[in-house]
Amino acid sequence: MLTVSVKWLKEVFPKVEIDTSQPPYVFKCQLYDLTGVPPERQKIMVKGGLLKDDADWATVGVKEGQKMMMMGTADEIVKAPEKGPIFMEDLPEEEQVVALGHTAGLFNLGNTCYMNSTVQCLHSVPDLKSALSNYPSQKSSDLDQTSHMLTAATRELFNELDKSVKPVAPMQFWMVLRKKYPQFGQLHNGVYMQQDAEECWTQLLYTLSQSLRSPSPSQNPDTIKELFGIELVSRVHCQESGEESSETESVYSLKCHISQEVNHLHEGLKHGLKSELEKASPSLGRSAIYLKESCINALPRYLTVQFVRFFWKRESNQKAKILRKVDYPLQLDVYDFCSDDLRKNLEAPRQILRDEEGKKAGLKAKVKSSSSKDNDAKMTDVEGPSNESVKSSNSTSGEGGSSDKESHLTGIYDLVAVLTHKGRSADSGHYVAWVKQESGKWIEYDDDNPIPQREEDITKLSGGGDWHMAYICMYKARAFPV
Repeated sequence: MLTVSVKWLKEVFPKVEIDTSQPPYVFKCQLYDLTGVPPERQKIMVKGGLLKDDADWATVGVKEGQKMMMMGTADEIVKAPEKGPIFMEDLPEEEQVVALGHTAGLFNLGNTCYMNSTVQCLHSVPDLKSALSNYPSQKSSDLDQTSHMLTAATRELFNELDKSVKPVAPMQFWMVLRKKYPQFGQLHNGVYMQQDAEECWTQLLYTLSQSLRSPSPSQNPDTIKELFGIELVSRVHCQESGEESSETESVYSLKCHISQEVNHLHEGLKHGLKSELEKASPSLGRSAIYLKESCINALPRYLTVQFVRFFWKRESNQKAKILRKVDYPLQLDVYDFCSDDLRKNLEAPRQILRDEEGKKAGLKAKVKSSSSKDNDAKMTDVEGPSNESVKSSNSTSGEGGSSDKESHLTGIYDLVAVLTHKGRSADSGHYVAWVKQESGKWIEYDDDNPIPQREEDITKLSGGGDWHMAYICMYKARAFPV
C-alpha cells in the first residue's frame, strides 16, 4: 500500500492511498469520489506517459509520497429538481384513474353482483357515456319519473366510476333500479335475492332507450337502438298449409342456443335464428306449427350475444343451468347471418379491410372490379336507400352524424366485454364482468376488486364445469371512419 498526493486544478489531495494489488482503475475510482471526474476522463501523468486502467503498478514505478498530477473535467453537479417526485397516491383521483389504466370497482350491496357486472360492461361503451353526459337534469314531459331517475342515476354512477380509483358504492343506482323494477328488490329471509344479470341488462337498456331520445332532427332519435339495435327480417312459413309471410323486428341481442350439437358460438347463433312457433292458421281454421327463419338486416355498433344457459326446471321449480362448453372467438364475423341486401352493402368495406390487412402483411391490394366500384359508390352515397341495411334500423338519413359511420360497418366485431356466471342456477352463484380497456388490456371486475387478466385467458370462460362461464358477450364493430 502506497500513499501519494494528487494535484488537480488548484486543489491538492494529500495522502491518497494506492492498493498496488488492485489495477489502476480502482485508484481512478477513488479520485472520482474526491474530484467528481469520471475515470474515463482522467489523465494522470506518470513516468513514460499516461496511467492506463490495466497497467502493472510494478512497471509504473510510483514511489511512496510521490506527487502526481491529474487533468480532467468533473461531471456537472446535478441540481435538485424544482419539484420533488410525485407519487401516484398524491395525484388527484381523476389523474390516478388515468395512471392506473382502469376505473374503479363496485361494492356488493348484498347479492348485487348481477347489477355490478352489468354496469361495468355497459360503462365500457364510450358512446353510451357520451349520450348520458348530455342527458338533461330536467325530465321531459313524455318520460315517466322513475325512468328519468334511473337514467340520471346511471349517468352519476358512470361519472363516479370514471373519477374514482377506490371502489364505489352504487347505493343510489340500486335504490332507483328497485323502484323502477320491483323484481330486483325481492327478499328471502330478510336478505335481497340474487337476480338474473341478463334481465338487469335488458331492463336497463330498455329504460335508456326510452330516455336517451333526441328531439333534434339533426341527431339520431334513438341512441340505444343505434348503438345496440339489431334489425331482423324473418320468413315465417307453415309447411302444412303453405302459408308464408315476412316480418321485421328490432332486438338488442342475438341468442346463442345451446344443445348437444352446439360446440361453438357460430353454431349456437345459427340455431338461435331458427325457431318453431304455434299460432292460428287462417286457411286451416286451427292452430298449426310455423317455422321462423331470421337473418340480420341492419347491424349495430355494439353486438350483444346472450348464451341461453338457463331454463325452467319443473321438478325443482327453479332456473337450471346448461353447463356445456361453448367456445367463442375474440373476433366474430356475422356475414353468414346477414340478409342478401346487407351482404351486398358489406362487400365494399370488407374489401377495404382485406386490402388494409394485406398492406400490413406486405401484400398488394386486390384490383377492384367494376362491381366493387359500384359498391364503393353506394357506400359514399349515405342518403341512398341502398345503405339502409348497413345502418342501424333507426338511423336517420342525412349528411354528417352517425349515419355516415354506420355505412362503413364490415360485419366483423371484436370482443370487448364478457359477463360470466359461476354456479348452477341463475338465482344463485356469482356474476363477474371481464372488460377490455382502451389500452388493450383486460380487467376482471369482481365487484370491488379489479384484477388484470391476460387476453388468452378470456376465451377460456367457455363453460364445461363449475368455473366462470360466458353468459353475455359484447362485441364492438370494426368500422371505417369517414
